[in-house]
Amino acid sequence: MESILILTYADETGSALTKASLEAVTAGMELAGRLGASLTIGIVAVDPAAAAVALASTGARLLAVCGEAFSQARYATDAAACEALCRAAGASIVLAPGSARFTRVAASVAYRVGGFIDTHITSLKVTGTSGVESVEAGRWFYRQRVEAVLARDARPWFMLLDAGTHAPFAGESGTASVEEIRLQLPVLRTTVTGLRAPEHGAQTIRPDAKLLLVAGAGWTKKQSDGQMHASEAGELILGFLRIADASLGSSKSLVDQGGDGQPVLPFLTHLNQVGQTGSTPRHLKGLSTCCHGEEPHVVGWRFIAERRAISLDPNCGWTRGKADVVYIADAFAVMAKLNALLERAKAEEGRTLMASDAEASLAVVCP
Repeated sequence: MESILILTYADETGSALTKASLEAVTAGMELAGRLGASLTIGIVAVDPAAAAVALASTGARLLAVCGEAFSQARYATDAAACEALCRAAGASIVLAPGSARFTRVAASVAYRVGGFIDTHITSLKVTGTSGVESVEAGRWFYRQRVEAVLARDARPWFMLLDAGTHAPFAGESGTASVEEIRLQLPVLRTTVTGLRAPEHGAQTIRPDAKLLLVAGAGWTKKQSDGQMHASEAGELILGFLRIADASLGSSKSLVDQGGDGQPVLPFLTHLNQVGQTGSTPRHLKGLSTCCHGEEPHVVGWRFIAERRAISLDPNCGWTRGKADVVYIADAFAVMAKLNALLERAKAEEGRTLMASDAEASLAVVCP
């Protein structure tokens, strides 16, 4: 019979589990339920108490590797912690969030315990009859254009789950006992002295944001007055990202313009690019502006739950059949009015605005 281990880790607070870890818990519980398998959850944290309270309703066996050494991501400590949890659990299937922290160490942990690993898993299902069930894992290849189904007989089988493919676990809090796994740490050759991050206003890529704003090349083209307004475009886009706490995506044509000597948005890089040659984000909502190509949306937006667009051309390929809601209007005017409405709402309510606020304001600007 299969046994399942879910590897999780705490966020920057040192106690609460990350969103990606909670998504892995959901995936593991669903798989264990289908297989009738035993379930163990491994926690890497400074203090696992808060995580244990949040996971009490899972009914799983809870293991933890804890201490100040695990407060920050470090290859040596994370690899040792995950290896210790895997050996203590003795699971045949190991699920872990495909975050930067665990992706860095998962392959080596699988090697240390004689296992095999697959990454970017987006779905898990069970086939076969009772007693002879088979686990199948789905993932995408070729920029999310080809979906493959993987199955392995070899165990232990490690699988890294892509973020956004499962709902985060949100069970009732309760009391749960945690088995602490003690291990001898290897000699540490690196010391984490702190974190350096861009200012909040300068950060444009926010994977956990509920709203994705995609900018197209139309922002830097000549507008109705015959002039280009790249600087104004940049102010409008950054203003919206700051107010709505949204993430920024871009079409390939826009990020490539810098090499063509054309006006550019200086805060855009190829990391913002979505589509066939970019990323495929999984935000709850998306808003496309000045972007008339189908490719960024057909490929890059396929996992966005609700898609809206602002366009002057009602017949463009993106507008016809690809968006859920289309506003036929000038993006400069719409975004300026939208930012003003959101600023006013933020000042009145004194809170961070969400995707639903932007949606409601859009309905006012473009009824």
